Amino acid sequence: MTDTPPTTAPHVAIIGGGPAGLMAAEVLSQAGVRVDLYDAMPSVGRKFLLAGVGGMNITHSEAYPAFISRYAEREHDIARLLDGFDADALRAWIHGLGIDTFVGTSGRVFPRDMKAAPLLRAWLKRLRDAGVVIHTRHRWHGWDADGALRITCPQGEVSVQADAVVLALGGGSWARLGSDAAWLPWLQARGVDISPLQAANSGFEVTGWSDVLKGRFAGAPLKNIALSLAGQAPRLGEFVLTEGGVEGSLVYAWSAQIREAINREGSATVLLDLLPNRPVDKIEAALRKPRGSRSMARHLHGQLGLDGVKAALLRELTGPEVFADPARLAAALKALPITLVRPRPLDEAISSAGGVKFEAMDRHLMLTRLPGVFCAGEMLDWEAPTGGYLLTACFASGRRAGLGVLEWLRR
Repeated sequence: MTDTPPTTAPHVAIIGGGPAGLMAAEVLSQAGVRVDLYDAMPSVGRKFLLAGVGGMNITHSEAYPAFISRYAEREHDIARLLDGFDADALRAWIHGLGIDTFVGTSGRVFPRDMKAAPLLRAWLKRLRDAGVVIHTRHRWHGWDADGALRITCPQGEVSVQADAVVLALGGGSWARLGSDAAWLPWLQARGVDISPLQAANSGFEVTGWSDVLKGRFAGAPLKNIALSLAGQAPRLGEFVLTEGGVEGSLVYAWSAQIREAINREGSATVLLDLLPNRPVDKIEAALRKPRGSRSMARHLHGQLGLDGVKAALLRELTGPEVFADPARLAAALKALPITLVRPRPLDEAISSAGGVKFEAMDRHLMLTRLPGVFCAGEMLDWEAPTGGYLLTACFASGRRAGLGVLEWLRR
């Protein structure tokens, strides 16, 4: 690592090169602060780039009250981060990088070319032009006895002294991209209050599908269906049947509630509506029509258009006595219970819940137990569904941490 020329500008070290760390670097470098950003991976923004495969969903266009409600019990904390940098401000910032955006039919916001790489390239150029020095293959290992940052790189271990530090290390999902939660013990050893990391936006497992269902339909999508938990309004969408359970956007939308139900009770039962556009009485009337010599499978297809994975799942989760009673069968088609017993492993999840509690930081995201150390991004204790909410809060928290560092340096 080369020596940096002496300067009177304050020096800030940022650990982590995802959206939160890069945003903090932008805020600080534009204020004239000398910024060194360290990332353990060979290049920065790896999870950001992977999230953009298939379409970079950057944020969401829905009205603010609905938008902020997606953060559930952390709504108030995230609202403070979005103050001054909400979804509209994020879109304007992206436009400032020369990247156009558009709103999809679902309300989700995408770059015009649907790709993450051009956005990241334009952003990194801006940061480097502002003087940000990015060190890849530099892994943080906590602090040494003198309070300096311990960082290993291909040349060995170095100690880094800085006037302030921003930690933007990600959560515990997708360790191969750098979010491996290795930071947990170092912060816990210094008394920082942390909620346990759990899978968020994850698939879930059942006790076991039959060999027939797995063999023929693992990987098959269930489209135009609705999913709910008892006592809650169903949500329309789709998900995928896996060898061990279920995954996909509609499952992710319920993942926090499913996970917490499993934590409390050992399992969670979701209710699947296979025919959300048909009322139960109309379904029952169709089932009661004479089927003559036709099999029940042909009758279901002919009267209700039900076949493939939907028909197979109905067979899997009901018995002959249900198929013999049109009223019970109609009810099953509208509320087919699927019992989920555990989430998929944390490292497979799209994101993670838990992390550094907001109560462990001041309003500038500085750790109260470690003055001058700020946290941002997914390593904070919050979660949100997919749809652009995750990225929006990561960008906003990086900006807030950067502004917090400037306030700290002024003081």
